[in-house]
Amino acid sequence: MKYPQAIEQLIEALRKYPGVGKKTSERYALYTVNRLDNAAIDEIVEAYLKIKEDIFQCPVCGNITDIDPCPICRDKTRDQSTIIVVEEARDIIPMEKTNNYKGLYHVLNGTISPSDGVGPDDINLKQLLKRLKNNTIKEVVLATNLNNEGETTARYIKKLLEETDILITRIAHGIPAGGNIEYADEITITKALEGRRKI
Repeated sequence: MKYPQAIEQLIEALRKYPGVGKKTSERYALYTVNRLDNAAIDEIVEAYLKIKEDIFQCPVCGNITDIDPCPICRDKTRDQSTIIVVEEARDIIPMEKTNNYKGLYHVLNGTISPSDGVGPDDINLKQLLKRLKNNTIKEVVLATNLNNEGETTARYIKKLLEETDILITRIAHGIPAGGNIEYADEITITKALEGRRKI
């Protein structure tokens, strides 16, 4: 027996989320049908439409935003000489919560992962190199995650910048190897920023 087409379509759509398999997406779809009223469903649909219509990547740094450029890039009181390079826009939030870093960011929107067919041209590297040509950036802090893909990406960026006068540092290991920045608390991130080192 198959579910009606609309439910099957919702199940397949929900499977696009990471970590959501067939059973979980089926449970979410059936919960939506059986437990949510029309007002709740309309609220969810409206939220998705707002994201589709209003949210985009900042053309300067790659952060998610609803204004061009994003609030961080347009804030002239921030240190314009330092850029922290992160994998995803979500990594900016815990950095900002520390209130200790006042520079700029660059979001790669991924990492280099040859085993997954993701190369340097598939992430937001060209825009980073373009930003570094204006000679105002003195330090690039590599804050990719401490896993194989993050380390590969950090090493690749370091190699690209070796011939420049830019100081290249890496966040310290206050964040455990294999851990993700988005799950780290403010103290851990503060220690990682304070302990960054030249690579």
